[in-house]
Amino acid sequence: MNPDVLRLEKNLLGHMGRAIADYRLISEGDRIMVGVSGGKDSYTMLYLLRELQRRAPVKFDLLAVNLDQGHPGFPADKLENWFKSEGFAYKMLKEDTYSVVLEKTPPGKTQCTVCSRLRRGILYTAAVELGCTKIALGHHRDDLVHTLLLNLFFAGSLKAMPPILKSDDGRNTVIRPLCYAPEKEIAAYAEARRFPIIPCDLCGTQENLQRQRMKRLVEELGKEIPNVRQSVLNAMGNVRPSHLLDKNLFDFEFSDGTPEAQQPEGTKTAARTMGGLADA
Repeated sequence: MNPDVLRLEKNLLGHMGRAIADYRLISEGDRIMVGVSGGKDSYTMLYLLRELQRRAPVKFDLLAVNLDQGHPGFPADKLENWFKSEGFAYKMLKEDTYSVVLEKTPPGKTQCTVCSRLRRGILYTAAVELGCTKIALGHHRDDLVHTLLLNLFFAGSLKAMPPILKSDDGRNTVIRPLCYAPEKEIAAYAEARRFPIIPCDLCGTQENLQRQRMKRLVEELGKEIPNVRQSVLNAMGNVRPSHLLDKNLFDFEFSDGTPEAQQPEGTKTAARTMGGLADA
């Protein structure tokens, strides 16, 4: 095998292995649904998970799952043939959400948000029916960085994509084994492996323009700060609630750290008075 491909694979396996270990993404006996859209990220994730499966000290099963959402010209047979040729256990799902997306999306708006929400619901239900304990999604380091910036600038919140997440109804656990992996390495690996990529523009819509803007911002910053993506990722794991403004995460009532019971009565009264003035 080409030494460059081996190097890429080793790097990516390292990123994936660290993420799995850091967040305990995979446990003994897991049956993992691997969402495979036909893009570079999901192909890479599936391929590398099988490599880890062969070496891991714990036993787990993989089930590749693709959802045909009814987009015109979607080549489901191309993906199915690849699953067969590579020897993956797989399940092909089909449900027409495309017409629903067209109905619910105003003209000129991106379809991605509604499309992904519908897809997620279908996959969650399928995971339960197929007896899968976890759902693996192919979001990588750059996705986490862009999502953090999107929420920061457009939603007024500090959140990205967690490496592991329990669904609201408690039925599903979502994992992101590529959360440490750089997109550039994934793209190079997918090209070297010649995965049969299926484009994400079959619906004719453009990717969310705000996300595109965040990508361009990070690209520009990267020209001056080469390590900017890794620095932002590191920041997500190095949070200081006492240095932010969220009162639900840190008790700012007595900033000197003295417990309320030990505060002089005058201090407690002043704090409550100032709070009342602010609410007035």
